[in-house]
Amino acid sequence: MKKQLTFFISALSIYSTLIGCSKQQPNTSDEAIQENIVESTNQDHSAADTTIEFGSSITVNGTGVTVDENIVTITQGGTYSLSGTLDDGQVIVNAGDLDQVEILLNGVHLTSSTSAPIYVMNADKTTLTLVEGTESVITDAESYVYEDATVDEPNAAIFSKDDLKINGTGSLIVNANYNNGIASKDDLDIKNGDITINAVNNGLKGKDSIEIDNGTFVINSGGDAIKSDNTTDTTKGWITINNGTFNLTATGDGIQAETDLLINGGTFTIETGGGSENSSSKSSSWGVWGIPGHAQTSSSSSEETTSAKALKAGVNLTVEDGSFNIDSSDDSIHTNDSIVINGGSFTIASGDDGIHADTTLDINGGTIDITKSYEGLESTTITINDGTIHLIASDDGINAAGGNDGSAMNGRPGQNNFSSTSGMIYFNGGYVYVNASGDGLDANGSIEMSGGTVIVDGPTDGGNGALDYDATFNISGGLLIASGSNAMLQTPSSSSSQNTIVVSSNTSSHTLVNIQDSTGTDLITYAPSKSSQVIMISSPEFKTGETYTISTGGTSTGTEIDGLYKGGSYSGGSNVATLTISSSITSNGNLNNGMGGPGGMGRA
Repeated sequence: MKKQLTFFISALSIYSTLIGCSKQQPNTSDEAIQENIVESTNQDHSAADTTIEFGSSITVNGTGVTVDENIVTITQGGTYSLSGTLDDGQVIVNAGDLDQVEILLNGVHLTSSTSAPIYVMNADKTTLTLVEGTESVITDAESYVYEDATVDEPNAAIFSKDDLKINGTGSLIVNANYNNGIASKDDLDIKNGDITINAVNNGLKGKDSIEIDNGTFVINSGGDAIKSDNTTDTTKGWITINNGTFNLTATGDGIQAETDLLINGGTFTIETGGGSENSSSKSSSWGVWGIPGHAQTSSSSSEETTSAKALKAGVNLTVEDGSFNIDSSDDSIHTNDSIVINGGSFTIASGDDGIHADTTLDINGGTIDITKSYEGLESTTITINDGTIHLIASDDGINAAGGNDGSAMNGRPGQNNFSSTSGMIYFNGGYVYVNASGDGLDANGSIEMSGGTVIVDGPTDGGNGALDYDATFNISGGLLIASGSNAMLQTPSSSSSQNTIVVSSNTSSHTLVNIQDSTGTDLITYAPSKSSQVIMISSPEFKTGETYTISTGGTSTGTEIDGLYKGGSYSGGSNVATLTISSSITSNGNLNNGMGGPGGMGRA
């Protein structure tokens, strides 16, 4: 058997110098559609060219197979059915470069005490089909025995040096006691299946790419749950998920793509790094996630996990749809470049940033509920065009490359790689509610608002403000309500085309503030969730030359959402001021207690 293994390792070493073919990112071209049509969907034992039955002995019916003690080698293309139990052995695929091999996992139980139970050494493409109504179990060793000390492959319970595809509707359980669960050095393509992986390091790993169309996945990993990590080719290292149900628990990242991550749909429950309760303030080893157990570091690229993010991309991260329940110790959604969210439903608890993009963050739709974060949304440029966003932040709510980043830029996970002298926030539509202990809206550059609704329950301490910007905050449309401390007060800019009323009054939490026009019509009724000294309200209903009455206290029969009342009527309050708008910023009190908003501010 040792002689046979030596031959296999020699073949592996020669083949490792070759460059395998790898697909580009998925598309909807005729070629891609045709590929899906011709792929096999064998689902029964009788469809196999060759059957391999494990038990007290190994029985082979058909051709293309050699057996050496408990090592079964598939040597040519075809369809092979595996069934029975192999307590200590291995199935190796060592076929021709153009051969396509399909293996039907027909309720097979494979265990190895020295290596990977399934090892694809050479083939054009290998497909593992999970036969309907069956459950297959693959369990590897806690330590691998290599003939050559310089070789570190295979390093997964199911390992392929070439393209690997998994389909079928059966069940597969992978117990990876050494390193990774299922790994391909090329493309990993999963069409369906009920797959459970328990891995000391990564769960699913496709070096060049991972594409998942459907299936149910339960992954418990000491490293990353799903990972693609080609660092040498910018067209590879991507992950696309079109659908499926995912329950991911990882010490490292939940889903990590070296380049692009695209999610078109699916249901995701993701916990990373022990969850949001394991934030940097509670762990001196924050951001230093080592490889647990016997997970090994590859000689070709480091496997060491240094972050615990739920969704992570090196370049572009796009979400079209899906349902996400995330509890992460690190950033919940993170990219080193750009994030685009077009839809989906998100419930996020983060020990660091809720959503972080180094360059741009565009939100065009979806429902986002960030129940816990250090900073809610963070990027150099943030654009909100649509969607519904609720967020709670222990520091800044929405931060365009700035804010109280002394704790974020030096040692926190997902360190901010953007400039501290630039930053833009654009509100063009949608609904945004921010509850922040630090600055509510913070831009090291400017803020522009042309539409939507933005409500900020800002800080109560004097070191932060509901609004914080370096250049301008121009409002031309939409509804803004921002409350908080007046010690670092900034109002919208006087260059705004839409008027703002600033109510300077000590207001207890949940106390109503009401603004009526000269006819007694209720325009705004709002109650901050925290005690505040100032409330800024900008509305297209505030007209220059018109007179408005401000009252506090009282009651409203309207429906309250995020402190803002809709419908009903207001009564019983105490008059605070009557103002006539003469400029874009009008207040009932002195606005120079703190930094002051730039530009002229009229006082009634």
